This record gives sequence, C-alpha cells and structure tokens, in this order.
Amino acid sequence: MAGNSYGTLYKVTTFGESHGEALGGIIDGCPSGIELDFEAIELDMARRKPGQSAIVTQRKEPDAVQFLSGIFEGKTTGTPIGFIIPNTNQKSDDYSHIKDNYRPSHADYVYDQKYGFRDYRGGGRSSARETASRVVAGAIAKQMLPEIKINAYVSSVGPIHLETPYQDLDFSKIESNPVRCPDEKSAAIMEEYIRDIRKQGDTVGGVVSCVIQNVPVGLGEPVFDKLHAELGKAMLSINAVKGFEYGSGFSGSEMKGSQHNDLYNSDGTTKTNLSGGIQGGISNGMDIYFRVAFKPVATIMQTQDSLDNKGNIKPMTGKGRHDPCVVPRAVPIVEAMAAIVLADFYLINKTY
Repeated sequence: MAGNSYGTLYKVTTFGESHGEALGGIIDGCPSGIELDFEAIELDMARRKPGQSAIVTQRKEPDAVQFLSGIFEGKTTGTPIGFIIPNTNQKSDDYSHIKDNYRPSHADYVYDQKYGFRDYRGGGRSSARETASRVVAGAIAKQMLPEIKINAYVSSVGPIHLETPYQDLDFSKIESNPVRCPDEKSAAIMEEYIRDIRKQGDTVGGVVSCVIQNVPVGLGEPVFDKLHAELGKAMLSINAVKGFEYGSGFSGSEMKGSQHNDLYNSDGTTKTNLSGGIQGGISNGMDIYFRVAFKPVATIMQTQDSLDNKGNIKPMTGKGRHDPCVVPRAVPIVEAMAAIVLADFYLINKTY
C-alpha cells in the first residue's frame, strides 16, 4: 500500500490500524530548536479523541502520544520525529459479523478487490482512527508557525446552518460546546439534532469551516502545487470528506467579474476577500478561509442490505461504537492538515 506520506519538506508518514497495537507516525523535515508545548499537543489530541461527549463514539481511548525520537530536552533536534499512540480499547468482536460482508459505502469491498485481503476490525487502515497521527503532526506544525492562527469550527450539521460571517464570530467559543460551533444558539440546535439522529439509529453529515489568519504573502507554487490545490488535497484525504471550497467557492460562479474582483488598497491588501486569501495559487496575506463537507457516517444502527464475499445480498445491522456525526471531532483534523500544508510551503519558501 502506497500513499501513506504527505508533504515535500515537512513530510508526514502515518502507520497503524484501528484495532492494531498502535497507531503512529514519522515527521521528517521538522527544523531543529523548536521548543515544544506538549500540553498543546495533548489538547489537540483530546479534541479529536473518541468518548469526549455524548454525541460522539463512546470508544474510550486516552490517545496518549509516546515520542520515540527527534526530541531532546523538550526541543526538536532536526532528525525524524517518531511517535506512537497505543490502542487500548479495541473491541474487535464488534466486527465479527462483517468478516465476510461488505458494509454499504465503506471501503470494505474496494480494499478486498484491490489487495485480496482486508482487516475487517474497525476498517483497519481505512478507519478514521488513522487521523490521530495527523493531529500530532499538525500540532507540531502549528508550533513551527506561531504567528499564523488556524481556527476551524462546525458551520453546519445536516440542514442546520450557521449563517453568521466568520468575521462576526468569537472563535474563543468554539470549545464551549460539544458540537464545536462558536454560536451558542446554533450549537444547541445542532446538538439536539445529532442526539435525535442517534436515537433513530442513523447518522448525519455536516460542514467544517476553517479560517487561517496572519499568513505571509508568498506561500504556494503557481502551477501544479498551488496553495489552494494542496489544501484541497489535504482536506479530501480526510475520511468522509466529500467536498472542498475556498473563498467564494461555488457561489463565485454565479457572480460577475465586476462583483467578484477584490480591489486593492494602497498597502497591497484588498477591500474584499472573495479570493479567500489566495491568488494565482499563492497566499496574498489576507485571511484564507474554506469549507469542508463531510458525509454521514456509513455505519448505521439500522438494517440494510449488504454484499458478502460470495456475491450474495444479505441484510446486515450495524454494530459497535460509531459517531452519529463526525464533524465535531473533525475540527482538529482539519486544523492539523491545514497546518501541515502551511508548514511544508513555509519550508519550501525558505529554499529560494
């Protein structure tokens, strides 16, 4: 299996399965001398981990990171940073009923067809548990770029949308509720909706919005490695993501050029920011903002038809511990992947 690494100079490789001994990763290219805030890393891991509230999966994992290399006396040494995250609460028997069955809209069937073998315990490598390693790498990337502020938050759950522009939101309220929506009224409605969906044995999707501030001008390469293209790739590599748009996004296709153009101020900033902080694939110093759409979790506690490995259609009911809505736990993952992209381009920029 290829495709387990991301990045050019700040390169992250992850390994491990949902129900294996541990997850882990290697971060290659992190500069030396960065004094790490381990509490900040733990905080990001706590934001992603399962079992943190009543509206997420109840799998209980401490997600404690064990660093194996690349750090000495609290600082990065410039050598590869190796780490593991032990799995401590696997319940592999929850998945015995799908040993020979392919769950609808999961990776089961395509994994079996591609590799002739699959780890059916929680999806193995296709499980979203793999993203824990990304959060570690992203938390360190954030500390490489302390001036840049990355804030992601839940802006919709199913049909419930937060319409307030991000400029009018108080990002300090993101962590004030289990949905991670910075508007208290909308968060309460979203939370109740997720609870109701869970009672139905169903799941629901949503959108995570992200705002990146204080980005210097010049990050990104203007042809194939455009900044927005890499952000799109990073976000679309996250489990359950079905869409990515930045700046004006799809709504920009309905506008006239006279409406959409961001006119300059004398200092190079722009009066509007429909470009989303990126022009010609390069950051322009304005806020970068984008939206990431997540599908409903495929495993539902209802009976649906599934396909077995003999070609038979059979009814199957979901079992195990699953999120009724992934977006609250996806917030730190979106931030992490954004930080990894920016760290990589920051290092590339230093080579000029």
